Amino acid sequence: MNRTPPGKQVSLKGGGTASIRPNGQIRSINRNGMQIQHGAHGGRTVVSTHNGARVVTTGRSGGYVQRNYVSRNGNTYVSRTYVVNNVSYTNVYRSYGYGGYCCYYGYAPAYYYHPVYYGWAYNPWPAPVYYGWGWGGEPWYGYYGAYYAPYPVYPSAAFWLTDYLLAASLRAAYAAQAEEAGALSPLAPDLELVASLGPVPVPDDKKVSLSKEVKDQLAEEVKAQLAEDQADASKGKSSSGGSGAKASSASSSASSSGGTLPALDPKRRVFVVHNELSEVADGEECSLTDGDVISRVSDTPDSDKNVDVKVLASKKADCAVGKQVSVSLEELQEMHNHFREQLTGGMDELSKKQGTGGLPKAPDTGKQDGEVPAPPPDSSAAKTLKEQQAAADQTESEVKKEASSTSGGAQ
Repeated sequence: MNRTPPGKQVSLKGGGTASIRPNGQIRSINRNGMQIQHGAHGGRTVVSTHNGARVVTTGRSGGYVQRNYVSRNGNTYVSRTYVVNNVSYTNVYRSYGYGGYCCYYGYAPAYYYHPVYYGWAYNPWPAPVYYGWGWGGEPWYGYYGAYYAPYPVYPSAAFWLTDYLLAASLRAAYAAQAEEAGALSPLAPDLELVASLGPVPVPDDKKVSLSKEVKDQLAEEVKAQLAEDQADASKGKSSSGGSGAKASSASSSASSSGGTLPALDPKRRVFVVHNELSEVADGEECSLTDGDVISRVSDTPDSDKNVDVKVLASKKADCAVGKQVSVSLEELQEMHNHFREQLTGGMDELSKKQGTGGLPKAPDTGKQDGEVPAPPPDSSAAKTLKEQQAAADQTESEVKKEASSTSGGAQ
């Protein structure tokens, strides 16, 4: 495959490089420890290190600050304080070393449900269930109507959870586009329809849809994860550390004591894209966005730590179905993390709604401790993310001027 993106590389004064698209737009900047990536649809991701913390900003108002957290039983963990629409929350991740590189990070649940709830979720229900989601009036659902439709009935909770995950991803994709357009308040990015993003009639020969076959493959991934979570809950992983344990500084160069990096687990093949990625297919740049579905086709990363994937489902403006592209192992692992985080959210939602709206009643929705407890959110995270956004704006302004003076223009 030709993996070189079209355009050119520009060496910057004082060090660093920038990648410029053929139309003059900046694709990426690597300067003074800051990495800036622009998707073809306009999304921006910024990564840097600040006072020992990894800082990642996405869009205009989101991102996370990652810090070393705790070492326990041969494993090391980091915490991430996410800030989304001015709301902060924390998740914990186990560190993994792979291929001489440290570190990749795998989601470590702060709690599990009792094992019987997972069994109820992945086993068939006594009879298929119809469930009305009530999405008809939501803007994202109208916008993606040509791409996505929920199952007509649910033979088990795993299929219900599959629709929950996909809907969450598409809602996020719509909100990101709306935010990028600058037409919505970042405090409520999915509450009203942006005229420029409103549903546009799509010719029959141009429609794309997320097929039942692909959704069924994703449902199998959900079942597999539910079974894995049930097994972990049965082992009583809370024995590795109680909720009252004190966090100690974890070395950023340490790795887990063993185990397979989740994104490379042979049982993990299907992933839902999280955040916009710019990839190369047949020498041309194309995008993958929230809610697209890919399948991992290679088991070993290449020398650039990339993994080959095949596009199973994508929206009209994204990389075409059937195309094979190369995705970084780090991005693939983050997709798996997001899948697990959303699945936790789906199990939480299902625990509230079981026994209502036609859903069967679950036998037990009690919780127990997970691997390690999550710390309180970092109170300085929102300020840190805002400062990084401002620094990225300044860096981009400087690079645009420099690239314009040497190459005839950058946007």
